[in-house]
Amino acid sequence: MKNIHRIGAMVSKRLSELGIFTAKDLLFYFPFRYDDLSHILPIKEAITAGGPARNATQSVAGGLVTIKCVVEMIESHRSPRRHKLFTEALVSDDSGKIKVIWFNQPFMARVLAPGDKVYFSGKINADFFGAEMINPVYEKISQSAAWKKEAIHTGRIVPIYPLTERLSQKQLRFLINLVLPFAREIVDPLPVNLRRNLNLLEIASALELIHFPKNQEQAEQAAKRFKFEELFYLQLENETSRLELKQENAPKIKFFETETREFVANLPFQLTGAQRKSAWEILTDLGAKKIVIARLDRAIQKKEMDSRVKPENDKSLVSPMNRLLNGDVGSGKTIVAALAIFNVLKNNFQAAFMAPTEILASQHFLTFSKLFKNLDVKICLLTRGFSQICEKGAIKRVSKKKILEGIKNGEIGLALGTHALIEEKIKFNHLALAIVDEQHRFGVKARAALRDRDGNPGLTPHFLSMTATPIPRTLSLIAYGDLDISLLNEMPKGRKLIVTKLVLPDFKADSYSFIRHEIKSGRQAFVICPLIDPSDKLGVRSVKEEFEKLKNEIFPEFKIEVLHGKMKSAEKNKIMDDFKSGETQILVSTTVVEVGVDVPNASLMIIEGAERFGLAQLHQLRGRVGRGEHQSYCLVFLESASGETSRRLKIFANTLNGFELAEYDLKFRGPGDVLGIRQSGLPTLKMARLDDIELLKTARDEAKKFVAEDPEFKKAPLLRRELEKRRGEKHLE
Repeated sequence: MKNIHRIGAMVSKRLSELGIFTAKDLLFYFPFRYDDLSHILPIKEAITAGGPARNATQSVAGGLVTIKCVVEMIESHRSPRRHKLFTEALVSDDSGKIKVIWFNQPFMARVLAPGDKVYFSGKINADFFGAEMINPVYEKISQSAAWKKEAIHTGRIVPIYPLTERLSQKQLRFLINLVLPFAREIVDPLPVNLRRNLNLLEIASALELIHFPKNQEQAEQAAKRFKFEELFYLQLENETSRLELKQENAPKIKFFETETREFVANLPFQLTGAQRKSAWEILTDLGAKKIVIARLDRAIQKKEMDSRVKPENDKSLVSPMNRLLNGDVGSGKTIVAALAIFNVLKNNFQAAFMAPTEILASQHFLTFSKLFKNLDVKICLLTRGFSQICEKGAIKRVSKKKILEGIKNGEIGLALGTHALIEEKIKFNHLALAIVDEQHRFGVKARAALRDRDGNPGLTPHFLSMTATPIPRTLSLIAYGDLDISLLNEMPKGRKLIVTKLVLPDFKADSYSFIRHEIKSGRQAFVICPLIDPSDKLGVRSVKEEFEKLKNEIFPEFKIEVLHGKMKSAEKNKIMDDFKSGETQILVSTTVVEVGVDVPNASLMIIEGAERFGLAQLHQLRGRVGRGEHQSYCLVFLESASGETSRRLKIFANTLNGFELAEYDLKFRGPGDVLGIRQSGLPTLKMARLDDIELLKTARDEAKKFVAEDPEFKKAPLLRRELEKRRGEKHLE
């Protein structure tokens, strides 16, 4: 960057902090908004617009005006009383004169001189004693002939960029304008026919207009081009990933219909229609006929496939399943997964089930140990600090070494655990199905590593992702566009609706009385706080101080325990076991219990600091209760009843449908809040927005059509090269 004319080492270093290293990086560093400084007024009209005699010119957006004038005089001096340094100039045009003042900017007297022709943009303060423009943006035009030259800092629609320390908007605009001619050397990767059909700008024009549009319409045209391009590449990645996967081979899982029907009949509940449909979609994928599709170009594939390809007429092989099971809290995803695992085990293959927390992994281990107690199969639990094995319902502690041996030689049919399942030491004998629960919490590399644990290099395990976070359709198209989706949008029959109440500080005492009554009736309660330790800066409840308050002041008669993510595995498991058994009445916890924890006797969810959580996360927390026969309640403690946060929480209290809440969170807070966390594995979008549904659909349709017609990208090598680059960058992250 510093080799470009007029860019020195210091500026180059500051640009690098923004991720700008080349002229091309500068061109693709887009503004996040624009200031409209295009309203150029004569000084007389500008003064009227800023003074008490306001007229129609005051409709100028933000009160910003631009004047084109000549500097008559300029000098710096100090105020007589406070000795503050300021620079004062008198400027004029044919309509009048106005004073311009800068505070603590003495260099302005060196930058500007009498006779200079200048644009000034800013707000004018005018009253009956005179008018002045304070600290305006300026742009000097030194030659008289240059009045016709187009300004870049004033007198137009002006781009505003994200900055770093000691780098100004004027510097960045100057540098981008300096390298703008290089845009003509960039070859457009988007095919001409695609651009014409969608009325998209050619890349050089789009780059020029995204930085220096003459009007808002041009800025929108340029933005549309780059928004579509971002979404189009994402959808191309999804479509090519789908094709690549269909060329790979997975073991065919025969459907044991009679045994499966018997297994379902012995369940203590009836499956919902949505559970039956989703289970059938998964079982169909596991046994589907191998689909033969033309091979993609090797550069797109990023894999050497020859060693993995089996004869297409091998009836024991199918295309690997790649499916997302998305359901609301309490919709019954686990039993759907169990039906798939049941058939895998009956086929004498192995299955792996990875959960994001030790608590959730342990709970799944207990659940599957009960479900499969009549099967002649070993089940193990493997976390960083815990290892157990279950055979025919009997659970015992064993060494990690023994579990690794059992997985490798095929003795263990089902392995459950956390990230410990993707350690290098682990090798499966014949892994046919890999399941990841709350899969948005795992990175792409973690999911791929689980797939690669199989000891058969010629085969790819089937893959099932699960999430209890309801994901809006638009978000699923981007985040999980390479997966088929099964939807659980039906709740089990007979489940009572959870009553949600917002509680203001004045009514806390009444809430405590209600909680005491419920616990004395035999129920249990969760109390959730945002922090582990107290924080003076954040001013919200912490687990530790809430525990002390409840234990010593509010509920001294009950047994109360603390749970948070910094505890050791054995301690967390002991605390959860005591709570599940009913020995502990109140559990004060962070959001470590947010997903999967199932305590049917817990009927109370109390949430402190609810303002700090997204609606999706609050919905997950609420879903920890309402799992038994008793009426359940969610009490949300508020600091005040005003503001946008309160309005958002009222929507939460009145909406029990998780998908509706997710749509609201997506619209008002963003995808990180929909998924409950910021680091969600979502692609970074510079221009596009997830709520631009029509453009998203267009990008998806065009990507499907393009890959179907030209899967090897023979007609668009530049597009292929750009896609390779983006995929490479993603793998390096």
